[in-house]
Amino acid sequence: MPSIPQGHRFDIVPDWVCEILSPGTARKDRVVKMPIYARHGVAHLWLVDPLERTLGAYDLYQGSWRVIGLFEEADQVRVAPFEALEVPLSDLWLDGEEEPTPEVEGR
Repeated sequence: MPSIPQGHRFDIVPDWVCEILSPGTARKDRVVKMPIYARHGVAHLWLVDPLERTLGAYDLYQGSWRVIGLFEEADQVRVAPFEALEVPLSDLWLDGEEEPTPEVEGR
């Protein structure tokens, strides 16, 4: 980016967007945001679901999203726009024994 934008809006369309899904946002991310990203010409979109331990990768093809990869659990992922980099999905998930600890003021 030539300069850091003021506020939360961007004037430059990113090449890639990654949404981290949660039960409260998954529907909005898929039904509302995906068409907006397509309309504005975002080239690549990843949807990461930490509860299901999945990654869905999409690219924009003739104005619509096309699935270019569906991955899960411990897959080793090489997918656009980062196909030069291998991402072990297992690095993204908690192992089941670790639970995030809430920050407590005064600790």
